[in-house]
Amino acid sequence: MSVKKVLIIVGDATETVDTLYPYYRLIEAGMRPVVAAPEKRRYQMVLHEVKPGWTITKEWEGYSIDAEISFREIVVEEYAGILFSGGRAPEYLRYDPDLIRITRAFFAANKPIASVCHGVEIPAYADCVRGRRMATVAKCRFDLEVCGGIFVDEPCVIDGNLVSGRTFHDNGHYVGPWIRLLQEQA
Repeated sequence: MSVKKVLIIVGDATETVDTLYPYYRLIEAGMRPVVAAPEKRRYQMVLHEVKPGWTITKEWEGYSIDAEISFREIVVEEYAGILFSGGRAPEYLRYDPDLIRITRAFFAANKPIASVCHGVEIPAYADCVRGRRMATVAKCRFDLEVCGGIFVDEPCVIDGNLVSGRTFHDNGHYVGPWIRLLQEQA
């Protein structure tokens, strides 16, 4: 039996904890995370936090991560699932036509999908959230709802094959159920 490969979608300004926590959990579960981005190169991740007394997110540089495959090279059938990481990256990545094609294919194939924080902006733009219940960071609630999704303010929301969390604070709640869906998949 071959090792299941799972895509993790990133770009510059992808949130570090949103990305690395599921990356290492997939390895721990015996799967192979594959980092995908607009092109194969190193990407700068960031750390996001609303500091005490602040009303907006403060951003610091985080670790960097190498993408081993570009969106245009992805053959959806080779992957068991996909994760849309957060940070500011999804705001820009959602306009990539190859990523939209891939996103729609994962939803059409009913493969396990995870989304956290701003990650919702990609499936929302791809018109894949209509009628679906999802968690996301409160400031992306509009993006979800204007595209027909249903905002749920909980640390883990499971709607069929779609598992979502609000921010990296929810990693311990939504990543495990998503990995279980990947493990149960034939």
